[in-house]
Amino acid sequence: MQESINPERWKETLATNLPGEQAQLLMASEFRGAFTHEGEPVHAAVMVLMYPSDGHISLAFIKRNEYPGPHSAQVSFPGGAREDQDGSLEFTALRETREELGINDGIGVLGSLTELYIPVSNFMVTPFVGWLDQRPVFNPDTSEVQYVIEASVYELMDPKNQRSETILQHGQTLEVPIYVAGDEKIWGATAMMLSEFLEVASMLL
Repeated sequence: MQESINPERWKETLATNLPGEQAQLLMASEFRGAFTHEGEPVHAAVMVLMYPSDGHISLAFIKRNEYPGPHSAQVSFPGGAREDQDGSLEFTALRETREELGINDGIGVLGSLTELYIPVSNFMVTPFVGWLDQRPVFNPDTSEVQYVIEASVYELMDPKNQRSETILQHGQTLEVPIYVAGDEKIWGATAMMLSEFLEVASMLL
């Protein structure tokens, strides 16, 4: 039987019952970094996009291209910085998702999770939660995205797909909590946002 969601229950929960920073910190690295930045944080938004696929509710992630920046080659939710012409951060999340995933489907925005500050890039990110009634056809923007990663929510909830791993980052060896999605590792800010999402999902799926 194809899994689905109750959009109204999601909207109500996202508006009134967020797990918040406590859930995010469950997947925080031991070293979030001491970075000095000039000026206010850059506001940005990402989309936690749910859709049915192979009988399960799945999420879409992207593998970013390699570039001279702090998030090079990382797994992340589609998203980016707010642009001057964006009317809202929700618009930013939708625009970036359509650009990076190459989809034109009508995404229903159910609400947002707790905003998260990312010290390494001085971004203040608002994660939005979206829903599509069917699996989209992906046509990723190759200038930004290596490929799309799909993972079922229940796969990500499985304790065997959550563990700690040692990585080299910013010249330091760090022990970081990760989610495993197939051959991919999700860590850092994306894992922190995903942690809060999965706590909400555990109440509703």
